[in-house]
Amino acid sequence: MTTSLSEKTIAIVKATAPALQEHGVAITTRMYERLFVNAEVRSLFDQAAQESGEQPRRLAAAILGYAQNVDKLQNLTPVVARMVKRHVETGVKAEHYPLVADALLPAIRDVLQDAATDEVLAAWGEAYWFLANILIAQEQDAYALQDA
Repeated sequence: MTTSLSEKTIAIVKATAPALQEHGVAITTRMYERLFVNAEVRSLFDQAAQESGEQPRRLAAAILGYAQNVDKLQNLTPVVARMVKRHVETGVKAEHYPLVADALLPAIRDVLQDAATDEVLAAWGEAYWFLANILIAQEQDAYALQDA
């Protein structure tokens, strides 16, 4: 696991913030459509929050916050802590993260189309896994504390 993102990735992710602000909910809505093809994963989510649009809005805001703060991740510490808590409450495990990546990155391309170049998607792939690895490590610690 890398300990930091490349400067190029940081620059690209930050540059996508305006597109995420404008199209974030469309991206996350599309991501959930792709993700929920898997019934097991779908069962991890509050479907009322999906149907109301609350969860796609929440995730879109989190992704935008990440893009805006990708060069100052300390600003995201409280957000990450809340995500870890919620993920542990709902049974999210490390094996779910590839499924999300496989839904999120194509959803970005589906919505942003030509603006989602291979370079943009590669940067978001790197950024996604960087954050996912932080979440996975903290979630594993939280699960271990639960089991102790």
